[in-house]
Amino acid sequence: MLGETSFYTEEELPLLRLASYGRDVRISRKTSFYAPEQMHLGSHVRIDDFCILSSNIRIGNHVHIAAYCGLFGSEGIMMDDYTAISAGGLIYSASDDYVGQGMTNPTVPDGLRVLAKGPVILQKHVIIGAGSIIFPNVTIGTGTAVGSLSLVNRDCAPWKVYAGTPVKMIKSRRRDIILNYQKRLEDEENEG
Repeated sequence: MLGETSFYTEEELPLLRLASYGRDVRISRKTSFYAPEQMHLGSHVRIDDFCILSSNIRIGNHVHIAAYCGLFGSEGIMMDDYTAISAGGLIYSASDDYVGQGMTNPTVPDGLRVLAKGPVILQKHVIIGAGSIIFPNVTIGTGTAVGSLSLVNRDCAPWKVYAGTPVKMIKSRRRDIILNYQKRLEDEENEG
């Protein structure tokens, strides 16, 4: 309908049945939720078109999830404050074994499947590049950037830039500048 926003209105957000959410939350009407009662969203969160969010997910403040992302959080996904996932990013907290130790896919009984599983944690100021994939049981340290089309299958140290399949550390990231901008933003919010 002409003039209608592509995001849910404040009046519509309670209809999503999220466990909790803060203020200034913008969620595309084209987002799919599975088990939304297990999801907690902070303030200043934006989730764009064609995203899938499933199960146990915690999202902090000032978080952006770009179009076509998937967060599959059966074992837990936590995105801390100031994190972002660029378009097409995928996060899995559980994944089938692909080397033949068991059968695969959710239509097969659990006793016949072997899963790699564990929480995925994106600490503050993490940015994930377009088309990247994060596997289960991974922590990406504060301030880390992951380049586009990367595969994250292990923990990443804070304030570094990683890229590749699988990821390798390629350089350090400027902590002082990012934290200075964070302080400016928080000062402005506290004044307003």
